[in-house]
Amino acid sequence: MVMQSLCILGRQPELGIAELESLYGAKNIQSVGDDAVIVDVDPCLIAFSRLGGSVKLAKVLTAIDSNVWDDLEAFCVKVIPEHVKQVPEGKFKLGISVHGIPVSPKRIGATALSFKKVIKASGRNVRVIPNKTMQLSSAQVLHNQLTGPTGWELLFVRDGKKTILAQTIMVQDIESYAARDQRRPKRDARVGMLPPKLAQILVNLANGPLPAVPKTANKEVCEPPDTGAGGKTLLDPFCGTGVVLQEASLMGYDVYGTDLEPRMVDYTKTNLEWLTSGKASRVAAGDAMQTTWEPPFDLIAAETYLGRPLSQLPVPPKLALIIQDCDHIHKKFFQNLAKQTKPGFRLCVGVPAWKTGRGFKHLPVLDHLTDMGYTRVSFVHTGEDAIVYHRPDQIVGRELITLIRK
Repeated sequence: MVMQSLCILGRQPELGIAELESLYGAKNIQSVGDDAVIVDVDPCLIAFSRLGGSVKLAKVLTAIDSNVWDDLEAFCVKVIPEHVKQVPEGKFKLGISVHGIPVSPKRIGATALSFKKVIKASGRNVRVIPNKTMQLSSAQVLHNQLTGPTGWELLFVRDGKKTILAQTIMVQDIESYAARDQRRPKRDARVGMLPPKLAQILVNLANGPLPAVPKTANKEVCEPPDTGAGGKTLLDPFCGTGVVLQEASLMGYDVYGTDLEPRMVDYTKTNLEWLTSGKASRVAAGDAMQTTWEPPFDLIAAETYLGRPLSQLPVPPKLALIIQDCDHIHKKFFQNLAKQTKPGFRLCVGVPAWKTGRGFKHLPVLDHLTDMGYTRVSFVHTGEDAIVYHRPDQIVGRELITLIRK
């Protein structure tokens, strides 16, 4: 029997869906509700630490033929006594998160107390983690050790007329992300602050499918497989302060970066030395429109030139000039890269998209990628228009473009 994984997605679920589809294939994933995906791979074989778009990883326990809360509670009360016998001795911790089912935090709390009563009847001490909202945060799960040997976070995720019941086994290490983002020696808000999670998504979209792995783990202990990053060199032609390169390095890639500004080259070198304890990396000055990159490099992931920072939407003529300037740079970059890569070469770049009252304005050059020698990767489970990283207060978003050299 194949044990399935369930991933709870981040703030923009479409980014996490595309990432999972890129790594594990469209046929192996299924969207569940608004913010979850089932992956037909054992959770022990999911490379969770490299996923930027999934905040929780769980193992699917069962599907219940109802999403009426009373039915779900009754089902769990019945089966919990048998399952709690498998939990090692020690103080038991219990939490509940609910996705897509109309139930209040207060009602969830009452259900948790019902579960507590059943667990205590089996002779175990148990502490319930209270719900202020329908879902526990990653911080709550980590702080209360709900993914440890004596902890449970039960996930109830609506799937049409059914409910997926799953148990969380890993959550994103938010402290590690914050450290890599905020404690880097060199940061510069003027060139944008690329979040490490978004950098991971860029790398995963650039990588494409991971090496084939068995769908079922052979061991009781989770040991994620080799993801195939070792021996590959990832190039970032717009490396800035080195965020993409730092995340790629942590995944096991050799990294190579160039940037037009010598100051950014120095920043990247300093940040990579800080991250890797002095390990040498290839970083050099170079204009992405005309640089000849030194081989080898096997894939590209980058946040490109986003244009001037904008606090408000410019008048149409000014916006047109900004777009024209960015479009010229990107056209030259794609032309330059095409001359240096062979068919099958894959890349993912975050390019600017400007939010207007009528939706996003995109780079005109994106309509001519085929003529320039590229095939744009289409995703089955999310459309191209949805893959734009943005925040509500931002004018300039990042449109994630995944390409394969024809």
